[in-house]
Amino acid sequence: MATLERPQDNQAAFVLHTYPYRETSLIVETLTQQFGRVALLAKGARRPRSAVRGLLMAFQPLTLSWFGKRELRTLKNAEWQGGQPLLAGSALMCGFYLNELLLKLLPRDDPHPQLFLHYQTTLRELGEGISQSVVLRRFEKRLMQELGYALMLEKDAQDDAPIEPQTTYFYELDRGPVRQSQMQNSVQLRGKTLLDMAQDDYSDPATLAQAKQLMRALIGHHLGGENLQTRQLLKDLQEL
Repeated sequence: MATLERPQDNQAAFVLHTYPYRETSLIVETLTQQFGRVALLAKGARRPRSAVRGLLMAFQPLTLSWFGKRELRTLKNAEWQGGQPLLAGSALMCGFYLNELLLKLLPRDDPHPQLFLHYQTTLRELGEGISQSVVLRRFEKRLMQELGYALMLEKDAQDDAPIEPQTTYFYELDRGPVRQSQMQNSVQLRGKTLLDMAQDDYSDPATLAQAKQLMRALIGHHLGGENLQTRQLLKDLQEL
């Protein structure tokens, strides 16, 4: 696989966020399939006649070409690939939530090809109207796994015993589920919830509710207590 130090052409990517830079340019935070999160300088992108002005939009599949050796590379070209349903309303807010998670948790220049595919699938499911709570929980779980924080869902962290559906557990954020815990920030939940989450099965409303509580605690833990702006907006919409 080519390295980031070489010019790259036609790399599959999504825009996560853009920032104004000087009078006419943009800094574009992207998620790419082969190189992970890459920051690009789009020179002149804010000019009315810029060829890329209307392309650097979130949630739309692109191919990007760039050059440069520093942490901030220079965008050479962008092409729209199409095929992604437009997000609107609360689904759009869910998309912004995904992007904020990636910006705050995913280091730059750290390739995660499978995470890119999960993100692409998640956007499509949001656009198709699939249950937003279910879609978000699945993505959050996969994001934790990709970052090296895979959830322990099928065994007791204390004695490695199989999780029992009818037993109550306390999920310790740095350890996993145990039957008894003195940790104040542990999350109480059913064994069935853990087993359902292991199978990505959120058909049980109690599982879905407890999974939201657990993922909120885990993400907050790995953010070091930093607040997510989009989470508050989604909470206001009663979607997260």
